[in-house]
Amino acid sequence: MGIVEDVADELALESLKIINATGDDAFVQRVADTIGGSSQTMEEAYLTAVRVRRAEQRARELLKTLKDDMAKTLAPPEE
Repeated sequence: MGIVEDVADELALESLKIINATGDDAFVQRVADTIGGSSQTMEEAYLTAVRVRRAEQRARELLKTLKDDMAKTLAPPEE
């Protein structure tokens, strides 16, 4: 990735940690507005990185649930 995407991804990861801890979804827009004041390209990259990372979180949660369900289904019967 280029520097814009690298920085945007780092900011997205840090932002999502804060959002997950606080539940403050408006935080993303506040950061985006701040970034956008200097660089629209960076703002767009940040928002894209946030969407990608959120999608990744949802996908990983689904995969974990499916794996857990499969483990229960395929587990040997208890004696």
